[in-house]
Amino acid sequence: MKWEVVIGLEVHVQLNTASKIFSGSSTAFGAEPNTQASAVELALPGVLPVMNKAAVEKAIRLGLALGSTINKKNVFARKNYFYPDLPKGYQISQMDLPIVQHGTLTIQVGDEEKVIHLTRAHLEEDAGKSIHEGLEGLSGVSGIDLNRAGTPLLEIVSEPDMRSPEEAVAYARALHTLVTWLGICDGNMQEGSFRVDANVSVRPQGQAEFGTRREIKNLNSFRFLQQAIEAEIQWQIDTIEDGGKVQQATVLFDPDKGETRAMRSKEDAHDYRYFPDPDLLPVVITQEQIDAVRESMPELPGQMKVRFAENFGVSAYDANLLTSSYALARYFEAVAAATGQGKLAANWINGELAASLNRDGLDIAQSPLSAERLAGLVVRIADGTVSSKLAKQVFEAMWGSELSADEVIERDGLKQVSDVGAIEKMVDEAIAANPKAVEEFRAGKEKALNALAGQVMKASKGKANPAQVQEILKQKLGAA
Repeated sequence: MKWEVVIGLEVHVQLNTASKIFSGSSTAFGAEPNTQASAVELALPGVLPVMNKAAVEKAIRLGLALGSTINKKNVFARKNYFYPDLPKGYQISQMDLPIVQHGTLTIQVGDEEKVIHLTRAHLEEDAGKSIHEGLEGLSGVSGIDLNRAGTPLLEIVSEPDMRSPEEAVAYARALHTLVTWLGICDGNMQEGSFRVDANVSVRPQGQAEFGTRREIKNLNSFRFLQQAIEAEIQWQIDTIEDGGKVQQATVLFDPDKGETRAMRSKEDAHDYRYFPDPDLLPVVITQEQIDAVRESMPELPGQMKVRFAENFGVSAYDANLLTSSYALARYFEAVAAATGQGKLAANWINGELAASLNRDGLDIAQSPLSAERLAGLVVRIADGTVSSKLAKQVFEAMWGSELSADEVIERDGLKQVSDVGAIEKMVDEAIAANPKAVEEFRAGKEKALNALAGQVMKASKGKANPAQVQEILKQKLGAA
């Protein structure tokens, strides 16, 4: 039997406000445990939550970027459940009237684009954190750190539109790019700023009805997201084909074993006994507030992709890579504008620069090679001063120093030889020294020409202009 996979994601985005969603407590990461949890987060008698305006504005920002409906009246509710790191016994969240509804996000998987629809994005407070390992002097016990409790979260819920682990990862990556691009989240997955829950089910191909879903909780890397979904898909198919039945459940992914395991039966909304929070008035958003947020929005990745293709002649694939972060897009634009060589700039940024950053574990903001210095190298490649091959040597020298491209080329004697007379002399010598290759070329073996060109390049120590070498060889061999 052929199976179809159905995937929907719930992404928890920590908003990068200075204070928590309902109190003035700090949201800074890394403080000593339980030093940033106030009486509000603990819901001690006599305290009242107060809405953080910045969190609302950041939610509006995301809604506008996704083409969503911004609900001008939205309500907070108490979501009741017991958990060790939720001391109040309830979480303040949104149920019936979330701040953001609907919207779309376009993803790219290979050469194909797909539109993923969103159900909603709602504001809520984060819970604390249970710590099961690394407690100094203690073993066999768990600790509770409430510093994270009350940090503003935006939970973004997709429709079940994804049909493969690859699509799910592409969607999560695109959403990660967007929230960091908009400046509403730092996107640090290791610190829990961007966490993904995946709802996965399978059904016989052609069946309209969805299968029973299981939710994989708290995935904090794109690699684990893909591995977890793949493992869950296989488990569900094997279970059904062996005559078993999938039960709705919440599961965890064990990356060491590469398998998912059930944690608890999956709750439905009615199990949480939602009711409006009596301490919080409905949040009313005016059109003026929405317009003010819209005015402050940066150019979005999708818009920038189109502009890069139109203005700089880059391919859709390159444009997609170049807009994977706002900082990278600005870096490319600076190089392309300074050189007038959009395609060449894209090749070097997506090629040598990306490889060097990855090798050294750096992001574009930490690049030792500024956009201005890379532009200097791109110009020298474009005007023929240095060949593409020798340009890689120049790049490496620039990466480990503060030198400009011109300074490296001059210091190391890497200037490309384009003097026709000098190249002709080397071509004549190569022809005279390799009669067999000449014979083979005249017999129709094109590869022989490359062998002769290689001899010329070797004689010039890689400095001869490759295009001129090929042209002069063809002229001389054709005339001979």
